[in-house]
Amino acid sequence: MTQAAKDIGKNAPTNPRGIPFAPFVDRVEDYVSSRDDVESCLRSFQEMISKYQFMESNTQKRALGLNDKLPDIRKTLDTVLFLKSRKEDAEPLESFFELNDTLYAKAKIPRTEEVYLWLGANIMLAYPLPEAESLLESKFDAAKSSLANCEEDLDFLREQITTMEVATARVYNWDVNERRKEKARGVESSAKAGGKEEPDG
Repeated sequence: MTQAAKDIGKNAPTNPRGIPFAPFVDRVEDYVSSRDDVESCLRSFQEMISKYQFMESNTQKRALGLNDKLPDIRKTLDTVLFLKSRKEDAEPLESFFELNDTLYAKAKIPRTEEVYLWLGANIMLAYPLPEAESLLESKFDAAKSSLANCEEDLDFLREQITTMEVATARVYNWDVNERRKEKARGVESSAKAGGKEEPDG
């Protein structure tokens, strides 16, 4: 195996999230020096494709989670902004709140200066409305940024998978051509050997 083949995935440039670029195989001879190297080279390429596909699957799951999370954060932020906008002499607000997926209860909500926010892991904290607004805005912006990064990474990963599939096809086609050449040389040698005249006895 050539040095280029041994160095696949090592010290490769990466995208901003550290995902390495796939090697572009311009000359197959840079990766295989003979047909004996083909199998190991193709195996290395397949390993890289599998790694990219694994990263793609994880990134897709993360993007789906963020797509579900963003509307919830936005809804909570809108509620906080609404509560913050209410005047001091505002009448108690009648509303329904969810107890579970199919059960709601009616409640009267007086004007308030604080809200309770779920932080995850069964933790809820009280925040003054301005702090709650600031926290939710930062969470919303962070989730939007993460989603944009996920979408960028998914495009990048698909490009790298395509690059590796093209590289695999080039090495495979090179191997097929080399096999044909060897076969043609073998036929030619046999023809020459068969065409020799027997010496007179």
